[in-house]
Amino acid sequence: MAIINPSSNYGTVTIVGVGLIGASLGLALIKAGVVNKVLGVGRSAQNLDQALKMGAIDAVVDLVEATNQSDVIVLCVPVAQMRTAFEVIEPHLEPRTILTDASSTKGDVILAAKEVLGKKACQFVPAHPIAGGAQHGASAAKADLFVGKQTILCPLQENSPQDTDLIEGFWQSVGSVVKKISCVQHDAIYAAVSHLPHILSYALMASVVNSEDADQKLSHVGAGFKDFTRIAASSPEMWRDICLGNRAAVLKELDQYLLIVNHMRKLIADNDGAGLEKLFNKASKARQDLDVL
Repeated sequence: MAIINPSSNYGTVTIVGVGLIGASLGLALIKAGVVNKVLGVGRSAQNLDQALKMGAIDAVVDLVEATNQSDVIVLCVPVAQMRTAFEVIEPHLEPRTILTDASSTKGDVILAAKEVLGKKACQFVPAHPIAGGAQHGASAAKADLFVGKQTILCPLQENSPQDTDLIEGFWQSVGSVVKKISCVQHDAIYAAVSHLPHILSYALMASVVNSEDADQKLSHVGAGFKDFTRIAASSPEMWRDICLGNRAAVLKELDQYLLIVNHMRKLIADNDGAGLEKLFNKASKARQDLDVL
């Protein structure tokens, strides 16, 4: 069980992966004054140097060194790298240290944590900050990235209430609005409202780029196309891992989407203007209602 008071200071925090999310978290924690030190771990020396220059981290260390001296470790690596991170951390994980993460999938990450950490899995409180942007890397980081944004916690049965409260306070300290749901709910919901939109954005870009007159089409794009495809500029590695890590839920949402697209295609082929307008009206109203939530 953690010994840090979640309302005051989180001691030494290590961020593993100082890209957009990790570097923004470092900036936010330091700005909030809730840490003694922020350590950075990563693969890219250039990205780590950028994070240091920006003041997102105080020092660069390796993961073993970081594990030995950290009070909180935040894993902001692609989901496919989470198991490897747990494997490095496990032999050096002190009872006082709490782990959390920023992964967009939860079921696969929790399974890896339980398999690798064993009894120490109780020290891992899974989280997913619903924040980001089309650009990636430390250079895109912002101290206010999490302000007013949701962070989803998916606590394990093994987590103590004190550790769950600590991580809830940790994410609240950077401005997040914390909600708790099960990992199954999380993966089903975000397959629909996050993972599928990214897939569709990538698919539209791929469709246009692979067409014979791609240059002509791209030279005439307007705001609508740019808005829709903005998230296709996101990290391909990250979204590859998310699609595969949440494969079952993503496939379910894709199948449902394809049913709608095929229905639309039939309406167009049948010259059914009334049917199209009815479908568009329903979708349009639902989208307008989102703006008043």
